Amino acid sequence: MNKRNTLKLIASAALWTGATGLLAACTDSAPKFAAVDVTGADYAHDFALTDHNGQPRTLKDFAGKVVVMFFGFTQCPDVCPTSMNELAEVKKMLGKDGDRLQGLFVTVDPERDTPEVLKAYMGNFDPSFLALYTTTTGQLAALAKDYKVYYKKVDGTTATSYTMDHSAGSYVYDTQGKLRLYTRYGSGVQPLVDDIKLLLK
Repeated sequence: MNKRNTLKLIASAALWTGATGLLAACTDSAPKFAAVDVTGADYAHDFALTDHNGQPRTLKDFAGKVVVMFFGFTQCPDVCPTSMNELAEVKKMLGKDGDRLQGLFVTVDPERDTPEVLKAYMGNFDPSFLALYTTTTGQLAALAKDYKVYYKKVDGTTATSYTMDHSAGSYVYDTQGKLRLYTRYGSGVQPLVDDIKLLLK
C-alpha cells in the first residue's frame, strides 16, 4: 500500500469516526424509555373530570408532577387492582421524589362507581391517588374516544352483576402536562420507576 492510499484511509477513518460520534451524540440526547414513547401525540391532551372528593380536575391541577392515568373500574378482579398496587409501589421506590408522582384512576363504570365507592377504593392503594369520574354517559364516551380507550359493558346474571371489558394500559404525562408515554399492562414496576425518573430530570 503506498503512502497516498494510506493517507486516504486515515482521512476516511477520521471522517467516519467524527460522523458516528455526532450520530451518537444526537441519539444519546433523547431519553430511552421502557414504555411506548408517544411524545407529540395528537390525542389525550387534557380532561375535565370530577375527583372522588367532588372537586373538578384538569391536568393543570397537577403541574410539576408526573401524572400516571389509568382507566378501570372498582369491581375489576385483577387488572385494575394490580395496576394500582404497582403504581403505589412505584411511588415508594421513587423515595423523596414520590411526592412528585400523581396517580389517577378514571372509572369506566360511573353507574356503580360512586364518589364514596371510588374514595374507599383509592384508600386501598395510596391516599394521594385520586379517582376521577364523568357525570354523563356521553362525557365518558367522548373521553374514551379522545384517549383511544376501549370499554364495553358485559352483562351478568343480574342487572347489577355485569362486568366491564376495557383497555389496560396507562398514560404518563410529564411535569408540564404533556403526554409522553403509554405503558402497557404487565410491564412491571422497575421500568416505570426508571421512566418516571427520566421525566423528573
